[in-house]
Amino acid sequence: MTANLTGGQAIIALIEAHGVDTVFGMPGVHTLELYRGLAGGAIRHIGVRHEQGAGFMADGYARATGRPGVCLLITGPGVTNAATPIGQAYSDSVPMLVISSDNAARDLGMGRGRLHEITDQRAVTAPLTAFSATALDAAEIPNLFARAFAHFAAARPRPVHISLPLDLLAATADIDLRPRPRPAPPIPAAEAIAAAAETLAGARRPVIVVGGGGVDDGAALLRLAEALGAAVVTTVAAKGVIAADHPLAFAGALQDAHTRAFVARADALIAVGTELGETDTWVERLELPARLVRIDIDIDVTQRDYRPEVALVGDAGAAMNALADALAGRAPATGFDPRTLAEEGRQPAPSGLAARHVKLLDALRAALPDDGMVASDMTQIAYAGNGYFPCHRPRSWFHPSGYGTLGYALPAAIGAKLGAPERAAVALVGDGGFLFTLQELGTAVEHGVALAIVLWNNDGLGEIEAGMVARDIAPIGVRPRNPDYLALARAFGARALRPDSLDGFGQALRDAFAADGPTLIEVREDAPWLD
Repeated sequence: MTANLTGGQAIIALIEAHGVDTVFGMPGVHTLELYRGLAGGAIRHIGVRHEQGAGFMADGYARATGRPGVCLLITGPGVTNAATPIGQAYSDSVPMLVISSDNAARDLGMGRGRLHEITDQRAVTAPLTAFSATALDAAEIPNLFARAFAHFAAARPRPVHISLPLDLLAATADIDLRPRPRPAPPIPAAEAIAAAAETLAGARRPVIVVGGGGVDDGAALLRLAEALGAAVVTTVAAKGVIAADHPLAFAGALQDAHTRAFVARADALIAVGTELGETDTWVERLELPARLVRIDIDIDVTQRDYRPEVALVGDAGAAMNALADALAGRAPATGFDPRTLAEEGRQPAPSGLAARHVKLLDALRAALPDDGMVASDMTQIAYAGNGYFPCHRPRSWFHPSGYGTLGYALPAAIGAKLGAPERAAVALVGDGGFLFTLQELGTAVEHGVALAIVLWNNDGLGEIEAGMVARDIAPIGVRPRNPDYLALARAFGARALRPDSLDGFGQALRDAFAADGPTLIEVREDAPWLD
């Protein structure tokens, strides 16, 4: 089907045909033609207070739904304001479609001092995306969007940026609006599957480390784990892909020395959909067994840093199912006894500040439904939660692991709740990170987003101060003046309270989940009820 439309109208029609139901953005003089396409259409537009909020909301929407989050940005400052969330989505393999305007084709690269001008806007986002492209002809528009959605369907999910010059957005043309068939992800070769099965045969302490690339493949993961008797360790991105109380689930994360020591004692390891990167392990290099099988859709990951005995390039679920089938005809698994595994997984009792974190996280877990979602920020209590907080469903714990951006939690939680409105949602944020994006409280109030915002307030940048003290550096710049957060939240029209007990905290969460808008729940690090 072709239609005579402006470029802006055609883009909105194309993404709707590809299944997009929500976009995040802020209208500007350079995106008016895109809004002409939105007017009267079926796509929901979520107006934000800052383009960084649009990017983080798109990220949270994508992590909650598994579908690409979409944001609309103006030329120049809109793109650079969103560069941080684009970078976050890139580092954490989150699908995001970034649609922006650009200066008119005749002005590109000319340096004429046009409004919002960047001499090469594509070059700004190219290092942060799977690909960044500028359409220079109406016929290229359906090609670029088909390429983007094909990438989301069959490659490592990462952001895509498509720029449209102003003259192309406004000009009319006959544009093909038919969505194209999307390719299926690649499947590892049968010979490689057989080699992997041979490598793993007879393992007595097999371990599977699964990352975000396997977050939707829980059934295949369980088949493989049970075929091998393998313990399962998840990275932060894969929390919940195996229920935390499953007999083969190992309690803990690779950031913990206890978990790393357990992995080091394995006699065979399968790394599924994970880079085993610095922000997964927090050590320079993991100690891994010689029998290593890597499964990843990104061929580079299978060859980077650790030498595998076998590399399986392709869809994680298909690879794990095929490997489980190949192992089914062999001798029964000789892997872990669940009782022994439970004992090995027992974590040391927390003390000091960690004990306060755990007490609050336990109360949060008790109040949050099993399918509830937590978007966390770069804050000490979230670092504790990355390893400690038990998840029973996939796509339940969203943390800005790779890029490590402050300000992620609030807008990401808004996007997640808008993408999955039937699920309870929490933003877990420190006082420092909250100040980065607190203006999006206005967005949450405007759209009636029932969101619990748990603000862990230590009146400073606690992790950075601790790092300075540990290195014998006099703390500088880590105790900024804080506002009255309760008054600030109420000024936006949000509910706000400071509980005075663990029971009060739990009740505040349950009330927030049932409210008709956001609720700020401030918890001070020095609260006596956390003793």
